[in-house]
This record gives sequence, C-alpha cells and structure tokens, in this order.
Amino acid sequence: MEKNFLKSLLILPDKSIKQGMQKLSETFAKILFVVNEDDKLLGTVTDGDIRRGIINGIRLNTALKEIMNTKFISVNINCPNLKNKAKELMQKHLIEQVPVIDDNGLIIDAILWFDCLSHETEYQEKPKTTMKIPVIIMAGGKGTRLDPFTKILPKSLIPFGDKVIIEHIMDRFYKNGFYKFILILNYRKEMIKMYLNENKPPYDIKYIEENDYFGTAGGLFLLKNMIKETFIVTNCDTILEGEYVDFYNWHKERNNLITIVGTHKEITLPYGVINMENGLLLDIDEKPKFDFFINTGTYVFEPDILKFINDCEPIDMDKLIYNVKSIYKEKVGIFPHWGGWFDIGQWEEYKKSLKHLGEKVDDAV
Repeated sequence: MEKNFLKSLLILPDKSIKQGMQKLSETFAKILFVVNEDDKLLGTVTDGDIRRGIINGIRLNTALKEIMNTKFISVNINCPNLKNKAKELMQKHLIEQVPVIDDNGLIIDAILWFDCLSHETEYQEKPKTTMKIPVIIMAGGKGTRLDPFTKILPKSLIPFGDKVIIEHIMDRFYKNGFYKFILILNYRKEMIKMYLNENKPPYDIKYIEENDYFGTAGGLFLLKNMIKETFIVTNCDTILEGEYVDFYNWHKERNNLITIVGTHKEITLPYGVINMENGLLLDIDEKPKFDFFINTGTYVFEPDILKFINDCEPIDMDKLIYNVKSIYKEKVGIFPHWGGWFDIGQWEEYKKSLKHLGEKVDDAV
C-alpha cells in the first residue's frame, strides 16, 4: 500500500466515531487502523463496525476504542512469502485487507486483496457484480427549487460538471453493476427522452409517463404490472458515492420491505445559542454544530409496498413509508451511508456540489 494512503487510514483510539466516519468518507476506504502515538496497532474499525454501532444506538461522540476489533488478523513483516500468507488469511477469514506489523506491533504496511491478484489483472478495475434488479428514477417533478433553470429544462437535464444530472446518477449505478433503469417522467418528458435517445448511453432504459402529478411516490403505481422483484428508487437530484451493492445486500440480509439510505450531515447553526434559567444567562454556545442522519432520497423496496399506493392518487414518499411502517414496524430499515452525497435539488447545495467537483461557480447564480 502506498505510504501516504496507509497514513491516512491511521487513527487514534480516542477519536470519535464521527471522526472515523469522516475519515472513511474522505479516503473512500472500508477500514481504519487504530494506533497509539507510536503507530502501534491496537485494533481495526471497519465501515461495518461503525454501521452496526449506529444501528444499535451508539452515539457519534463515542470513542473508536469502544467499538474497535482488538482481535484483528495481521501478518508479520518478516513472514516468508508475505503476500501469499496475506492472501491465505484473506481467503480464510473472508476479509479484504491484512495489516503488516513488525516485531514491536507497529503497523508497517497493509496488503489489500488487489495486491494479491496476478500481474495480468492487477491494474484492472475491480469487476462489478451484474445486478439485474431495476433502478427507478423519479424524474417527473418540476424542480421549482431550481428556478429559473427549470423553467426551461427539466431538473434531470440540468448540467452538473461535464454531464447532466441524470447521466451522473445512471453512470454511478452502472459502474456498480446496475444497468436496468425505469424513468418515471412527467414535466418536459419529451426533452428527457430525446436527450437520452440521442446520446445512447449503454443502459437498458424504459420510460413510464405520468398523466398527472402524483407526488414524490405516487407514480410508482404505474409499476404494479411490471415489477415482481426487489427494486431501487432514487430521486433525480441526488448523487451517491460509494458501493451501491452494500445497501442492497444490507436490505436483503435484514429481510426489509423498505430500506432508506441515510447519510450523516453536520449542521452549523450560524448564531450564538443562549442557555438561560429564571431569566439569567447560563452560557452562550457560539455557532453550535448538530449531527443528523438525513434521507438521501435513495431506497430499496420490495414489490409488496406497491399495494400501499392507490392508482392515480398522489402520495409523497414520507407518507408511503409511514403507511408501511404502521403495519410492518420491523420491516423499515435504515442503511447508514458515508462516502459522499450530493443534494443538487436546491441552489446552495447545487453550487457547493459543483465546487466539490472543482468547477468554477458564479456566486451571483
């Protein structure tokens, strides 16, 4: 492993789960190595460890040492046939990385599964599992929060970097092995169809057209005679980074009817918050920060949820989810996601996302 990248994966045990999440997001890695000040390896923390902790109600300010795995698998730097031994350990324990330590327990390197591939495939992109389940993109809304662009263009065709929004969404799913798309259209639907048909993306695309506006979820009733398997639904103004198969597998493992993909968001209140008692000042918390898990607008659904949607009746996604939860309380789950999420359905977030991509943004826009 490249030394600078290895260094980016080292973290102290007293750092918080929140700080661990941020580091995983920044590095796009799936593991952190918990070390002391001398880089002695104390434990490991994977994205799955953090996800399970959050699901079980652990607080984000909890120290990583509370959830780290101290019984980690490692290999000594002096081990003969080091790479082969690491590969053997990864196969035996079904893990994707093995830390390399010296006789004092200091972490020297980490061997990834890709490091053990043959020379012919070593530099090839990791093959993605082909996922036959359909991805439904809700692309029928008017996108009024993005006026005046959306007075001319449908929201899904607004430029975002070198592509339009909907291309970014489909490209990311495609790179994760998903290739079957169903677009639910309404506002300026012919423009969307014309654009995609002319550009001929390498996907299987079907178009479903609403004859009225049915809210953020109502248009799904049009799928009742088409969908018989698990499917994914996503808004056309949000983009996720990371491994999409992870939230699909999470959904199937838990036998959920609905899995909502949620992401961490830190909100800074731009004011000083006054705490008082009996009219007297206790303290002032200047520009406090709050942590939330918010809805990314991406979901995994089982086809049974379509029974909760009446034909030609408007319903929004939050109402649909509540209706399902009122009957199947243990079947509506949350997948905590980190690794990047762009909300480009409103101007301020759209501009922030462009800046993240390194695009020049006119602040007057």
